Amino acid sequence: MKAIGFDQPGGPEVLRVVEVPEPHAGPGQVRIRVRAAAVNPSDLVTRSGLAHDRYRDVTPPYVPGWEAAGVVDEADPDTGWKPGDEVLAITRPVLEGGGAYAERIVVPAASVVRVPAGAGFAAASTLPMNGLTARLALDAAGAARTIAVTGAAGAVGGYAVQLAKNAGLSVIADAAPKDEALVAELGADIVVPRGDDIAERIREHFPDGVDALVDGSLQRHLVLPAIRDHGAYIALRTPSIGGGVEPERGIGVHYVLVTDYIDETEKLDELRKLAETGALTLRVARTLPCTEAAQAHRLLEAGGLRGRLVLEF
Repeated sequence: MKAIGFDQPGGPEVLRVVEVPEPHAGPGQVRIRVRAAAVNPSDLVTRSGLAHDRYRDVTPPYVPGWEAAGVVDEADPDTGWKPGDEVLAITRPVLEGGGAYAERIVVPAASVVRVPAGAGFAAASTLPMNGLTARLALDAAGAARTIAVTGAAGAVGGYAVQLAKNAGLSVIADAAPKDEALVAELGADIVVPRGDDIAERIREHFPDGVDALVDGSLQRHLVLPAIRDHGAYIALRTPSIGGGVEPERGIGVHYVLVTDYIDETEKLDELRKLAETGALTLRVARTLPCTEAAQAHRLLEAGGLRGRLVLEF
């Protein structure tokens, strides 16, 4: 079976077409013939070696990828899924048989929901990991009524804005000049310019500070002054990747780990429903053949994308 993987961590050039054993669905599992796999910043972390300790004991090739969409071609009958069902899924990269960059993946049925009506495989593949990450961030915000989002033009940031608006929160977000219209279109009530004075700009609109802040662009201590005393700071990466934040003024610091929701079927299906109604916007920047995975990683590293790159199998 064809997959995209690497033998040693490194730059995008280490990614290549590899042959791996074809997996089969066991009890409680579903096998998906992958049609599309989204490319995420965490895939760059996996490939670069920053997370190598997590898979040091795995025999290469290492297969990245968190999220995919495709067609069920084998399933435990007790799961309720049958061959031909069009689905999306979240999986763990490298571990437990490999990631989403493969012709076929086997995942627990709890990590699978159907493709949103009207969405193609490429668009559907951008929902599970990014959507669940945003869902985790909003859940960490607790009873917040006002929330700030940095990096709102990105995939997770955009979902966070839309989930917050769907929940009735007041949303303020930062954006570069070229992204201001996009972030407003996603639903932010107030859009402020990016810059080192972001906390001051947020306080101009919320003098007491916002209840919570989702730091999609990892501005860390720069944005803490924008949060009220005893509010919540939510980071999209753990301290081991990019550094942590020291709490102050009673602010709770939360590090979002999507693996906490990897088998939360109801939460994933709720995201699917929101995508069907248009409350969540599925954004694909570009599709590439899976054989061009290295180029996809180069494009993502270069930055400036609005939406996800997707590999097609």
